[in-house]
Amino acid sequence: MHSLVFFVPDSHLDKVKAVLFAKGAGRIGDYDSCCWQVLGQGQFKPCEGSQPFIGVKGQLETLSEWRVEMVCADDLIKEVVATLKVVHPYEEVAYSVYKLVDL
Repeated sequence: MHSLVFFVPDSHLDKVKAVLFAKGAGRIGDYDSCCWQVLGQGQFKPCEGSQPFIGVKGQLETLSEWRVEMVCADDLIKEVVATLKVVHPYEEVAYSVYKLVDL
């Protein structure tokens, strides 16, 4: 199993989660659509050459974003991450993938 962590604006939270759940992420035993999420503050500055979804090139931007964590089976993680990159509104998606160990 893997843990997928990503950051998403409120406007796309439910859509992104629904698509990833449909791909098989968020399944734990006999439960599906499992995740943990918390609202926080993101920061970035779009550089020259960027096409920002939010913000203005050259200006520091701060905004509310959700940190979402969900598990994903080994055989699905590459497809789930590829799907995240397609369905997410940001040009550069901030995400992390962690390999989980069963103890």
